Amino acid sequence: MSASFYLIPISLVLGLVALVGFFWTLRNGQYNDPEGDAHRILTDEDDRPLNDNERRHL
Repeated sequence: MSASFYLIPISLVLGLVALVGFFWTLRNGQYNDPEGDAHRILTDEDDRPLNDNERRHL
């Protein structure tokens, strides 16, 4: 019973911190471009040919 007196407030504080962090990311625009992120991972930014050592690790 005495452990719940510590665990309940700690869990409420951690939940509040997570909620504040979530709203902070919303306010700073972290989720504004999910389509761009999905397309950006498919593009190849490095167009140079692979050397022999890099080919072996594929």
